[in-house]
Amino acid sequence: MKCLQCQNPESKVLESRESRDGRTVRRRRECVSCGYRFTTFERSEEQPLYIIKRDGTRELFSREKLLKSMGIACQKRSVSSKSLDAICDWLESVCHSSEEREITTQKIGELVLEALLKLDPVAYVRFASVYRAFSSPEDFVLELKLLIERAQKNNFNLDLEKEN
Repeated sequence: MKCLQCQNPESKVLESRESRDGRTVRRRRECVSCGYRFTTFERSEEQPLYIIKRDGTRELFSREKLLKSMGIACQKRSVSSKSLDAICDWLESVCHSSEEREITTQKIGELVLEALLKLDPVAYVRFASVYRAFSSPEDFVLELKLLIERAQKNNFNLDLEKEN
């Protein structure tokens, strides 16, 4: 791992910690040349996961793209980046536990919506508006009606008031 400060390829590991799920290792490193300290994260390499887009094209799954899209939906909401990372971890484990190496954007979108609904209903509606390509105010109204019906049917609260 090259030093971020001087680009020296040699560093020594000061500390290593495994993540809770055991899939990532966090290493604290120090450059042997300049003494600069930095952190790296290591993940075991898994079989590549391909995304089948609506137009039929395929591309590699990108955790960064998923985090970015969820981040946009959660803007100005009290949703932590840690929560979004947890959703990505969960989604990746669901996808990798499947025997399929290709997954549709539709399946990923539905999984993200399922997770966002539990996390923040406003973020859910924002994500749904892009994912489902809402084209009119009526699309929002319909989605909100379905969301309220689902909440009543499953007996969960959509109240966004948070206790401090």
